[in-house]
Amino acid sequence: MTGNALITGASRGLGRSLARALAADGWRLVLTARGADDLHDTAAELGSAALALPGDVADPAHRDRLARAADGLGGLDLLVNNASGLGPTPLPTLAGYPIDDLAELFAVNVLAPLALIQAALPGLRARRGAVVNISSDAAVEAYEGWGGYGATKAALEQVSHVLAAEEPDVAVWWVDPGEMNTRMLAAAVGAEDAAGAPSPDTVTPTILRLVGERPASGRLAHR
Repeated sequence: MTGNALITGASRGLGRSLARALAADGWRLVLTARGADDLHDTAAELGSAALALPGDVADPAHRDRLARAADGLGGLDLLVNNASGLGPTPLPTLAGYPIDDLAELFAVNVLAPLALIQAALPGLRARRGAVVNISSDAAVEAYEGWGGYGATKAALEQVSHVLAAEEPDVAVWWVDPGEMNTRMLAAAVGAEDAAGAPSPDTVTPTILRLVGERPASGRLAHR
């Protein structure tokens, strides 16, 4: 299967790895992330297959630009909501979690993905497309310090679950990739501990298999 995809958080980590793999398979890509330099490096590597639009997915004006770019391709076959915030570090307990920071985290990790889904749904329905929402084991497990981030991922999973029930013509998968050696994990646990985690490249084949085989909508934990 090939088609048109939008990947958020595509400047590094899992988003970048997935962009490389989809481009190699012949997909046309709209890529976004807040890190403009890294994002443009990714797009330059992929050549004409990729369009880079740096920006913050929590910004409605930026989401409008992404929607227009997707429309310019003729609509999306795949939306990957990979962009995610971690919240304050060191990770605070819920007893002292700054509420304004938590509201911002929900805006990035839950509201922005849902808004992008809403914008893409007409095309996804028409093309029998798919949505991949990147989640976390923190959505279902109680890890000290991860309450804020985990709450946003739990909300994203419920959004995904209900969307799957409401949109039978669109495949919806919410994927827990497990620990990956990323800057986000390093910010949470330290660079030394993060270095021992698997590369994001180990998760990409799991997502490609979902897209290619199109199993029933649902949650998948990569291990």
